[in-house]
Amino acid sequence: MSDRIEKRIELRAPVSRVWRALTDYREFGAWFRVDLSGPFEPGREAIGHITWPGYEHVVWRAVVQVMEPQRLFSFSWHPYAIEPGVDYSAEPPTLVEFHLEAHGEDTVLTLVESGFERIPASRRAEAFRMNDDGWSIQLENIRRHVEDSVMTDGHAG
Repeated sequence: MSDRIEKRIELRAPVSRVWRALTDYREFGAWFRVDLSGPFEPGREAIGHITWPGYEHVVWRAVVQVMEPQRLFSFSWHPYAIEPGVDYSAEPPTLVEFHLEAHGEDTVLTLVESGFERIPASRRAEAFRMNDDGWSIQLENIRRHVEDSVMTDGHAG
């Protein structure tokens, strides 16, 4: 098993549109399916509730690390931390990075989640497997979110 997940997707939307979908907490919540309590801010914890059916009991927590406009958005979190009543705060988090790169009028979005080697062995393989599958779904979610809005709005803004 690798210690990192890496996925790339080309989105038919400009970097500015993808950046907004990643970093505006309401837009992030719409495609990621989490109801966040407030804006993302580097160094601060973002908290919300998952709205994905079957996971509504999960409190979503992530600490925003970097927000380099239209280039890099990253946060750390406890992967696949879904068991009610379990305190994951003592575990080392993984780092999730969204790298944006213009490709003509489109955007190449690269997702990297690293640090799985530090997750306790008892949950490492399952956390990796679930996040690997989950990120494939989430990249399709953001693709639909940004591409539908570009086609609906008739502009990228």
